[in-house]
Amino acid sequence: MGGRPMSERAGSLGEASAHVALVVFRGLSGLPLPVLAAIGHALGRLAYHLLGARRRVVLTNLRLCFPTEGAAWHKRLARAHFAALGQGVFDVMVAWWASPARLSRLVSFRGREHYDRALAHGNVILLVPHFAAIEIGCLLSTERPMANVYRRLPNPVFEAAFRRGIGRFGAAMITQQEGVRPVLKALREGRVLYYLPDQDFGERSSVFAPFFGVPTITLHAVGRLARAVDARVVPCYVWQKPRGRGYEIAFGPPLEGFPSGDALTDATATNRAIEEGVRAHPEQYFWVHKRFKTRPPGTPPVY
Repeated sequence: MGGRPMSERAGSLGEASAHVALVVFRGLSGLPLPVLAAIGHALGRLAYHLLGARRRVVLTNLRLCFPTEGAAWHKRLARAHFAALGQGVFDVMVAWWASPARLSRLVSFRGREHYDRALAHGNVILLVPHFAAIEIGCLLSTERPMANVYRRLPNPVFEAAFRRGIGRFGAAMITQQEGVRPVLKALREGRVLYYLPDQDFGERSSVFAPFFGVPTITLHAVGRLARAVDARVVPCYVWQKPRGRGYEIAFGPPLEGFPSGDALTDATATNRAIEEGVRAHPEQYFWVHKRFKTRPPGTPPVY
C-alpha cells in the first residue's frame, strides 16, 4: 500500500527480529487497552522528536491540507498524530490477537444503519481511509464474509502473521499482485470489500482529484468495481477513543450518484468522503505517508 498501516511497515524487519517481535507483541496484546495506549502515546511522542524526516513529511502534509492554520497548530497536531501512531502499533496487536469477545467490548458503532441498509441492497464496498487504528476493522468480518486487498509484505514472518491475524475471522486475503479478478469474485460471492482508497500507485490507475484543495493522485478503481457488481460504496472510519477507552467504527451514508461513470467525479467523491473522516479526527489520519509524492505535470515536488 502507498500509505502503509503499522503492520506493513513492520514487514521490513529481518526474519529473526520479526520472530522476536511477534512473541513480544503477542505477550503485550493482553494488557488493558488504557495501558497499551499510554505506552504507545509515550513512544509516539518520543518518535516525534527522533524521526525528523517523518516529522517533516507530517508537517508538510498538514501545511498543504490546512493552510489557514498557523505553525503552532500544525506542530500541535503533528505531536498528537505521532501519539496516535504510537498507540497504532498496539492496535495492531489487539487486532491480531484479541478474542472476538474482547474486540466486541472495545468497539462501538456509529451510523450502523447506513451499513445495514447497504447490505440489505446487496453488494457493499467499504471505503476505509488510513487511520491509525484501521486494522481494528477486522472485527467486521466476524459478522459477514469480507475481503481485504493488501500489498504483500517483504518479510515472510510478518506476511504470515498479517494474513493469520487479519484473516482469522474468515476474511479473504487478496494481494494487490493478484489483480482485480479475485476482488470481483469475492464481491460476487457476497463478500464485503474492505477497500483502502488513499494510496499512491502512480498515474496509470489514478487521476488527480482535489483532496483538501490539493490536486492528489487518487485511485479510481472503486468506481469500476462498484459499477461491475452494482455495489453500494459506504464510507467507514476506524478511530481510537481517548485514553484507551476503546475504538469507534463509524459509517457514513452511501456515496450518492456513485459511480457516475466519470473517473474524476468518482475520485473527487471518494476524497470528499475521506476529508469528512479526517475533519472528525485529524490527528489519527496517516499523515506520515507521502500522500502528495506524485504531482501533476509541471508542478514542483513538495517533499
